[in-house]
Amino acid sequence: MTILFSLYASYTGAMMLLRSIIDDLLPQSFRTYIYDTFYYLFTPPNINSTLIIDQYINNMSPNQVYEAAEIYLRTKINPQNERLKVSKTHRQKSISFDIEMGEQIHDTFKNIKLQWRCKENNNRDEKLYFELTFPKKHKNTVMSSYLDYVLEQANEIKERDRVVKLYSTDCYGYDSDGGGMWGGINLDHPATFDKLAMDPEMKKMIIEDLDRFVKRKEFYKRVGKAWKRGYLLYGPPGTGKSSLIAAMANYLRFDIYDLDLASINSNSTLRSILLSTSNRSILIIEDIDCNGGSDTGLTLSGMLNFIDGLWSSCGDERIVVFTTNHKDRIDPALLRPGRMDVHINMSYCSFSGFKLLASNYLGIKDNHSLFGEIEGLIQRTEVTPAVVAEELMKSDDADVVLQGFVNFLKQKRVNEANEVLAVKKEVLVVKKGQTKKDFVTFSWD
Repeated sequence: MTILFSLYASYTGAMMLLRSIIDDLLPQSFRTYIYDTFYYLFTPPNINSTLIIDQYINNMSPNQVYEAAEIYLRTKINPQNERLKVSKTHRQKSISFDIEMGEQIHDTFKNIKLQWRCKENNNRDEKLYFELTFPKKHKNTVMSSYLDYVLEQANEIKERDRVVKLYSTDCYGYDSDGGGMWGGINLDHPATFDKLAMDPEMKKMIIEDLDRFVKRKEFYKRVGKAWKRGYLLYGPPGTGKSSLIAAMANYLRFDIYDLDLASINSNSTLRSILLSTSNRSILIIEDIDCNGGSDTGLTLSGMLNFIDGLWSSCGDERIVVFTTNHKDRIDPALLRPGRMDVHINMSYCSFSGFKLLASNYLGIKDNHSLFGEIEGLIQRTEVTPAVVAEELMKSDDADVVLQGFVNFLKQKRVNEANEVLAVKKEVLVVKKGQTKKDFVTFSWD
């Protein structure tokens, strides 16, 4: 037994020394050749199958399977891999690692052991390719299931890591990734549902509706409806409509297309712009009660056809978000389900919304001694989340900020009372033969 251990130690040491010499003295292409030779010499014949996955199809079109494998194999890199490629673009949030040519990546799928290796074929214009080797008896499983699994995983990774974009026709030419008439920039808005000062039940409803929508591709196909969803966000300015849209985009990893209907001069222009948007996107139409009309050349029928007519089916997995400060001014024909499926009232800040903002801005996780007084005041005062956020930014001292916010709410109550009294005086109508009218007593306590 001692002799066997000695022989094994000598063999291992010799192999390590040989590999060190090869790595230090020989070029990469020659090292790959030597390793491949050893691999084939010491692998029993006729037990493995190998698939070749070229980077390009017919030396022209990118091979989707190659691209998917490149993305997927990044998740399989481990400490045993000695040579890696390191890179980062200005759009990436973190450094990425890729396997170097000749390096092996091992994977397991349904208890099948698979080996990947990236290679370069000088006989084919130096095109790269992946070599996938596995036991021959599992060939059907690999070809029918494993490659599809790699494609699915790669798509999930791309969606999770991709940079969300904000497109506008006003930015045309700046970044044309959106195609057509759109130009865009990276959406760096930090809004998430966790940070939105909204009613918790309302947020839960929106998240569940979004999750249900993106999972129902086959349902929409089966019932013969375009795979899209319409939302109407209505309420006073400053109630968080833009932040909610950004949170939706960040949650779904959907690009945003901001459409200004005032710049559309005809129904045909609207159709052209719609066709140039991508799938898995959110299209915003702000101030829907103020846009469109005869002065722009865009008609109501054109708008309706865009929302739920034949042209609305151009593309999949689309969300259309309409915003307005005045829901009552919107044409009733636009409001029905199928056009605006979900109506969301963006109301004034509630106490639960205030506590979330206090946590975000001041780091207050528990109750504060002033919270009771603030709760009573905020329930009787119309104050938007934007105004609350502005008040909470006035100092780094939480006690100072909250006391200032209490004073702000009290003064706002006084101002609102005075405004109401002033309006009542202005609209007082003296009836015939009447010289005096008593006012109803106003109380704001």
